Amino acid sequence: MNYQDILSNVAVLGAAGKMGSGISWLLSVEMTNLMLKPENSEKQFVLNAIDVSEQGLQGLLEYVRTQTQKYAERRIEQIKPLYNTAQADVQDSDIIQAYVNDVLSVINTNTDMSAAKDSKLIFEAVSENQSLKVKLFKQIEDVNKNNPWYFTNTSSVPIHSLNEAAGLNGRILGFHFYNPPAVQKLVELITIPENSEQMIDFAKLFAKNIRKVVVPSNDVAGFVGNGFFMRDALFGISKAKELSQTMPLHEAIYCVDKITREYLVRPMGIFQLMDYVGIDVMQFILRVMQQYIPNENLHDELIDEYVLAGVKGGQNSDGSQKDGFFQYQKGRLVAVWCNKSAKYVNFEDFSEKADKLLGEKPTEVKPWKEVIKAENADQLLSEGFNAIKKSSDLACKIAVEYGRNAVKIATQLVNSGVAHKPEDVNTVMRTGFFHAYGPINEYFG
Repeated sequence: MNYQDILSNVAVLGAAGKMGSGISWLLSVEMTNLMLKPENSEKQFVLNAIDVSEQGLQGLLEYVRTQTQKYAERRIEQIKPLYNTAQADVQDSDIIQAYVNDVLSVINTNTDMSAAKDSKLIFEAVSENQSLKVKLFKQIEDVNKNNPWYFTNTSSVPIHSLNEAAGLNGRILGFHFYNPPAVQKLVELITIPENSEQMIDFAKLFAKNIRKVVVPSNDVAGFVGNGFFMRDALFGISKAKELSQTMPLHEAIYCVDKITREYLVRPMGIFQLMDYVGIDVMQFILRVMQQYIPNENLHDELIDEYVLAGVKGGQNSDGSQKDGFFQYQKGRLVAVWCNKSAKYVNFEDFSEKADKLLGEKPTEVKPWKEVIKAENADQLLSEGFNAIKKSSDLACKIAVEYGRNAVKIATQLVNSGVAHKPEDVNTVMRTGFFHAYGPINEYFG
């Protein structure tokens, strides 16, 4: 089968979810672009969007409509040739609307797994639950005689385990999009020895055609992205606990988050990032990783305490941030959860005292937004981190320790064979997490 034959009938499992909706949109656009080629005028392209929620699937269609409208407006000059029209009275708005309609026409929403019976390619984007994934794969195998390929969006479960448990004989690989898939440029590609060259070549070509940056990862639980982030987060929790010997834990969480955001020049502090991912999602991923990496402690009871208290983070259906370690107002951090009192404590009640304890941030340390736009970003980072290393203030000391631990985590991912090379870890963190620099660097080395 060639590229367009494989994409003629595709299924997305969990299509109405946060990740599945973005994957469905990317696929529907690529399939529509193929469908509109003159040589494919007689061919049918079908995207089977499968989810347990009918309401969610209706939301998916609205999401696809909105995203496609924006996409078409931005790329109207590339879309015009697909319609091969030269009439002077044809307006751009007419072409945009035709394109939106064509993209929507590709999608077939369904709550029944049998909708995937003719699919040649299955994208799986359900929760990080190995048993559920295997169950769904087996259901498709029972009704689909095409020997379809499975591209799983798992961010933690080893591909070889899914392959063996579902009896797929190498017809599965990891194609891990980052959230949100429509915006994020990164895809982690996780292959196993049983994969065919044709399958891997297709995965790389598809990623290229939807304009993604591909970073390979070896098949180790957590892969490169979560392999780094989960350990980095656990270190952040450990530093907050250390600080809590001299201040309340909620104040310590505020401090470590501020240090990782402002002193280490990151777009989010480590606890805000945990909120974004979801504290309960983190808990689940860490449990998966622990199962496959038993010789390392990948657990912290603080995560369990927060989840048990119903403090979970994550996003609402409209993309807004749910409260987690922090409470949010219009996207801004305004308060931090206190486990002892079981309520949020406003920053204004303690931030002045906490900031004084941390010390003055060196003026050489520039904000993340300034650094990522600067042509001399390396120089700004070098000057800022050199100033931090010279300071004896508490925040600077913690920042240096945190930065050096990040180097340690990333280097271990390379040395243990999870990442192929140092630059792969750096690319994942810069592209997938929007860091201004990679963790393997000369600043804290």
